[in-house]
This record gives sequence, C-alpha cells and structure tokens, in this order.
Amino acid sequence: MTMVDSAAVELKVDYEQTKHLPAGEVIHSDTISVGGHMWRINCYHHGTDSYGCMIGVYMMVEHMNESQSVKAIVEASMQNKSENSIASKGSFLRVFNFQFDNIGWSFSLEDEDVLNYAIDGQITVFCSIMVLHDSSIPVPPSDIGKHLGTLLDSSDGVDVSFIVDGEIFHAHRAVLAVRSPVFRAELLGSMAEATMPSITLHDISPATFGVMLQFMYTDALPGDDELGDSPTEMFKHLLAAADRYALDRLKIICAQKVWDNVSVDTVGDALACAEIYNCPELKSKCIEFVVADKNFKKAVLTESFMLLGQKFPSIIAEVRKRVGT
Repeated sequence: MTMVDSAAVELKVDYEQTKHLPAGEVIHSDTISVGGHMWRINCYHHGTDSYGCMIGVYMMVEHMNESQSVKAIVEASMQNKSENSIASKGSFLRVFNFQFDNIGWSFSLEDEDVLNYAIDGQITVFCSIMVLHDSSIPVPPSDIGKHLGTLLDSSDGVDVSFIVDGEIFHAHRAVLAVRSPVFRAELLGSMAEATMPSITLHDISPATFGVMLQFMYTDALPGDDELGDSPTEMFKHLLAAADRYALDRLKIICAQKVWDNVSVDTVGDALACAEIYNCPELKSKCIEFVVADKNFKKAVLTESFMLLGQKFPSIIAEVRKRVGT
C-alpha cells in the first residue's frame, strides 16, 4: 500500500526584475513541507542580450533535504496569458536522491516566449508535489522452485522411480502429476503405471529426462554450458519430451532456443522438428526465415531442406505458396 502526502506551491516572478539579476542570483518561492520533506521553486535568468541584459528565465523544482531520498510525483504548470488558462508543463514520477540529484521538473523560457505567459509583467508558476510513502513490508521473491529442486535432489518422500537406459531417477508422483496431464493419467489414473513402483521409459535419453525432470520441479532450465557439447540438439530433444508429456511452457522455451540458432543450414532441421512435435510458433518463424529474399536461394539448396521436402511435402507447398512459385 502506498500513502500520499501532497501540497502545492506558487511562484510569481517579475520578469523585468529577472533581466537585471546579478549572475548567480536566484528568486525562490516560499519553502513548503510535503511528506516531511522541504521543497521550493527556483527561478534564474537564462542568458544575456547584446547589451548585457538578462533574457529568458529558467525554473526548476528543488528537493531541499540534504540527507534524505524520496519518491515523489511533481506536476508543474504556468498561467497562459493568451487563453487566460493554465498550461501544463509536465508531470513525472522520480526518486530525488540527495547524493546524486535533487532537482526535479525544470523548464526554460526564451525572451520571445515570455510574452505568452507574462501577465502585467509577471510570470506565475504552479507546482504540485505528491510524496509517496511505501508502507508495505518487503516480501522476498518466491523460492518454491529452489525448495522443490532440493526435494528432487533428496530421497525424502519419493514414491516412484524411472529407469531410463539403465539409469534410475527417483521422483514424487504428486509433483509430476500436477505438472503434466500425461503423468497425471499414468501415475494417478487407471493405467498400469499407477501401481508400479518403478517405470521403464523408452525413446528418451537419460540426459534429456534428467533436464526435463529438473524443469518440472524448478520451472527452470540449467545454463546452456551445462547441456553438453550441443545445446541446440538438447533443446530439440527437450522439445520432443515436452510435446510427449504436454509441458507447454517447456516446449515454447525450447522452440525459442532452437529458433535462436536457426541459419540457412539448419532451418530445414528446425522446420522438421516443428512439424513432428506440433510447434506452430517455431514453424511459422522458420517459414518466414526461408522465404526472406536473402535466405531463400541458399536455404532450399541445403541437404536438410531437401530431406525436409521428402518427409513433409506440405511444408514445401506452403513455402512455394508464400514465395509465389
């Protein structure tokens, strides 16, 4: 919850007087207190003409506390002579930090612009200041992924194991079931696996299953440097696993990783991957890449693209339709 204290200050400046101010002289508004902080408007001369007279004015809002920082919204306006109305000169939110910058809204008027705002020789500036107080208690970021990752690394509460090419992975039925509808049907439904303490998996490597399991517990993937010699190939395998177990977020993450490494030499493989594992987002990106003028002639002559045409002629037909041939 954010609490707000607010107040307004007005400064009337005799423009003719500012023309003859000594260098460095400042005209101040009254100082006001808002939210326990002191504020004022300052007005300076802006420059000199050929006779050495000061022309134009420069105005700013100053936060005067020298040992405190504050978050505030400052809104400034000036009285407009021609329309006899108030012209807004800006509103913004910022942190005033005494160590670096205590100046807020600032605005300058050249001599010819002063005529629009000078009424009976006076320029009137209004400024409202709203100081924001954050009354909330800081809440640390979620660490459930860290805790579930620790659970995966321990043997506490495990009630199912998976054998993948001779390697054994221990897990918790409830965690897998809540993350994947496929695992939910297998482990908590009427399928035979629901009563089996150990399940043998095929068509997936131990490395891929291990990374997928880590993602299911922590909702995060290890760094690319931890995914072996070819991270892109691992992401393709993970995309296949994500499609198999209906892990939609993992599937999109892997599709993006594959897309990040697409080139004229690899786009055929990426398209095949997208088609096999039902990833329309990746497929659309790859087709756009292929039909681009700078890529088309090179991509269609690669071995991977020729193999793609043999396996998935519908993709080739879609590419031809896009390029109009």
